[in-house]
Amino acid sequence: MTAYLIADVDDLLRFTVQTGIDLQEFAVALRGSAALVGGLYDTASLRAIAVADWRAQSDENWPVEPERIFRSVGYEVVDVDDRSCLPDCLMERYFEQLPHQNDELILATTSRDMLPLVRRIRMQSNVRMRIWGGAENILEGTEFEGEIIFQRLEALSGIQTKNVWVYIDFENISISLNEQGFVVNLDHLIERLVSQAKAHGRLVKMAAYAPWGQRGALPPLVDSSGREVADDAPARLMMANIDPVFHLPGKQSADIRIARDVLTDVGHPEAGDVIILATGDRDFNDVINPLLQRNKSVIVWGVRGSTGRLLQSHPSLQLEFIDDFTDMQTHQSLSQVAPAADIESFIPSQWSSVIIQCFRMNAAQPGELVTVEGLISRLVKVGDVISVDRGNDLVSQAISRGILQQQSANGVIELNMTHPVVEKTLLIVNCMVRRVANTLRSRSWDYVNYGFLLKGLAMERELDRPGMNDSDQWRSHWIDCLVREQVLQRDLVPHRHNPDDLVPVIRIPAADENPVVQRVEQEATGVEFASEKWQGVPPHKLHQTDVEVARMVTRIVVSVQQFTSFRNFAWCPLGSLHRRLRDFDSGLVFQQAVEYLLVNDMVEVNEYANPRSDFNTKGIELAEGSPFVAALLAERDEFIRVLLLMYRNNMSISPSTIEGRFSGEWDVPLWMSIMKIENVLNPLPGRADQYSLFRTHHTVKQVANDDVDEVAAANG
Repeated sequence: MTAYLIADVDDLLRFTVQTGIDLQEFAVALRGSAALVGGLYDTASLRAIAVADWRAQSDENWPVEPERIFRSVGYEVVDVDDRSCLPDCLMERYFEQLPHQNDELILATTSRDMLPLVRRIRMQSNVRMRIWGGAENILEGTEFEGEIIFQRLEALSGIQTKNVWVYIDFENISISLNEQGFVVNLDHLIERLVSQAKAHGRLVKMAAYAPWGQRGALPPLVDSSGREVADDAPARLMMANIDPVFHLPGKQSADIRIARDVLTDVGHPEAGDVIILATGDRDFNDVINPLLQRNKSVIVWGVRGSTGRLLQSHPSLQLEFIDDFTDMQTHQSLSQVAPAADIESFIPSQWSSVIIQCFRMNAAQPGELVTVEGLISRLVKVGDVISVDRGNDLVSQAISRGILQQQSANGVIELNMTHPVVEKTLLIVNCMVRRVANTLRSRSWDYVNYGFLLKGLAMERELDRPGMNDSDQWRSHWIDCLVREQVLQRDLVPHRHNPDDLVPVIRIPAADENPVVQRVEQEATGVEFASEKWQGVPPHKLHQTDVEVARMVTRIVVSVQQFTSFRNFAWCPLGSLHRRLRDFDSGLVFQQAVEYLLVNDMVEVNEYANPRSDFNTKGIELAEGSPFVAALLAERDEFIRVLLLMYRNNMSISPSTIEGRFSGEWDVPLWMSIMKIENVLNPLPGRADQYSLFRTHHTVKQVANDDVDEVAAANG
């Protein structure tokens, strides 16, 4: 019986490099496993063949030439410089006259280039065959799948990969990359670090050290879409099976923590064979020497231009540069690319800090120029960055991304108002500040309850854009951002019903400390804060100047009257009313309508005892003696009388027929909408734009004078 082993060395050399297996140990283990599988007493009876382009391999930087290694352990060496000729060469040299007996043939390869040889041998011989390959089964999807045995090389006896443990000084690496002009794409960096670690063996442990959660401690970290993701970094690392380890800010803190962990771990019986230190600090020499004394292979990942000379000149280290095995963009190349379009989820980032603080400086000193130095000083003062260096990094990247624009060589900058990130950020700032300020003003409150503010912001139609205002979590992120940037102020106050329980509230800081609020109020003058101009203005006159507010006033009066008369209640819950009319509230229209009603004494808004709750409820109550309220209800009654007349005459009720019954300045679409919302009119199934009158509706019965028609009909 004859057994053959063919080792595709060109292919297997890549496998040994990726798995960290010693080449000589690998060659010996292959022969031993092949003899065992072939049922031979010793390897001398095995015909082992190593095929490669040996000339090309000798040009590579191998400590010992691969050809010499395979010859020394008993392989026949075949030189083939063209892989396309590989099957023909082996077939002609070894397998043209294969005897028809149960010989054993083993191919060690991870490449499909050898499949033509398998096909030709199977056509002329019943020799038993095996394929020893990598993680991917090269027989999968071929006619040999299930017919020829496939085994992974790593599963063979005597072939063991080296365990790799990686320790990343993430603070040092990210800052070094940033200082060398690279944009730190976190997702790309994680993917390449993991891939490079696996090239040295089986990745067992990977940890990344940084002051996670400390604002401004790291340079901006972005994802592939350009969104700043520093706050998400620990979660993204964990998803890649990288342990994010926290240490306090500062170079010495990181060095001490990493050195302690490395020296502790290396004493473990199952410690890694290959230790990778991602750092540029020379201080790690004190860690490297004990590792080398324990016969560990030590690899250092550094950044060109930021790696200590002692590490670069250490004779026993393998040094690899992160900027060589990654493909990150530079700030310069990014500045030549147009701004990105809408971001999937527009949440606060370090760019938000730059934009808000620059906007704040403009608001505090209108007409004065903002400089890079001044903005950096401001960022440090409010705690957005921990040092001037980090502030300089942040502002430089904001300029490269087009968020800030340089106006002169003297460092004068301004916000790029056309940039989508700037435009969205300022929209959010304006809406949130305006909502808080207007609520405090209209209700004469000292603060806004946090939960109340969340509900109010949910109704801001201006914020209804992709990736914005989609959840309370999103709104909380931005409220917290404005608190951090000192635009809003958050406090804890005793609960009104339980003083021992503290609840979060939002305030407006003093005007002289908050130029952003002053700026927003100035821009909003004449819109949100001008309820005084409505005093004494009748509803029909209001309709001529503020159509949306006038329509909402009518809806509120009709809804409150119907609710209170039907339930025999004096007031209507304000929150329930708002939810009922929310579809018609674009921005602050509902709140403006309530202001109009209050300033004209048409309603009262108070806290009322709720029979269904132990707590008071904010409610709204119509002023029965108000001539404006009486005028609106008279319009409603007139509209219902027209509907009753059409009902009695068996006329079709539709927008067109109703419009034919009215003349003058009647807003028929508004009243049709109100009748549908209040269930006075209901659509007829299968009949487009046709409605039936709910004749027994409480309000219809009132207008019809207590069922006069039904009584008359009953008396015949």
